[in-house]
Amino acid sequence: MAARTARTGGVSIVGFDSAWTDSRTAPGALSIIRIGGDGRRTFEPPALVSFDQALAVIEAETAPLRLVALDQPTVVPNATGMRAVDRVAASVVSWLGGGVQPANRAKIGMFDDAAPLWRFKARLGAAEDPEASRAATAGLFLMEVFPALALASLDPSFCGRRLGPRYNPARRKTFTLAGWHGVVGTVRRLGEREAVEGLVAWADDLARVPAPRKADQDRLDAILCALIGLHWLTAPRDASVMIGDRVLGYMITPANPEVRARLASAALVCGVPVDGDRDRQPA
Repeated sequence: MAARTARTGGVSIVGFDSAWTDSRTAPGALSIIRIGGDGRRTFEPPALVSFDQALAVIEAETAPLRLVALDQPTVVPNATGMRAVDRVAASVVSWLGGGVQPANRAKIGMFDDAAPLWRFKARLGAAEDPEASRAATAGLFLMEVFPALALASLDPSFCGRRLGPRYNPARRKTFTLAGWHGVVGTVRRLGEREAVEGLVAWADDLARVPAPRKADQDRLDAILCALIGLHWLTAPRDASVMIGDRVLGYMITPANPEVRARLASAALVCGVPVDGDRDRQPA
């Protein structure tokens, strides 16, 4: 995944697994991959954070270009049910053996008018324009990502019917150590391949945890979000896909040919654009 363009001022890619609510007992997690002006890639280990703490960390980043890859729906206009983009994502996630939690404004604490997400977005003031972030050398950008969908393209061992990893320790009936170690191993390999200093050692430490907790998975998802952001900025454009749009809801995800084909087929049925956001701008 060689750098697509030189950004001499530096880049901060913030991976934020928000946990969707602002619970003191179950906070989200945030991690950062930084690209220096010399191309050197460094890593800020994931830390558990609230929305306000995440905002403070992002504001403290000094790189000219900052991209926040958020594991939470960022555009939720529907009062009930499921966004069309979620149905498209579910076509692949279900094939992998997982599920997609519907996003709608009736979910109190997550997407109602008083939900912390909207306050976070308003205070962040980021441009929610993923396509523009790829060409930018400066600015603050936000995009929605979904690690469970991305893993099938980040690691071919997860791409197949019911091959998605079961790595959420909170789901005791489905969690497996094999799934957990599989995802940790994926992060380790990506850290090595992408020359992200410190990431391999961090993954090795995580692999030695005998009984992973939900907080460990949140940290793991935070770095996956950052790696998805790194992929979006540095890999060829056709290695990723944008499903949906910024009016009704969207996601950015790495996409190998099989995943892309499945998403495109489901998007056609659901009437959802694929890589068509450039023609459907918010009012």
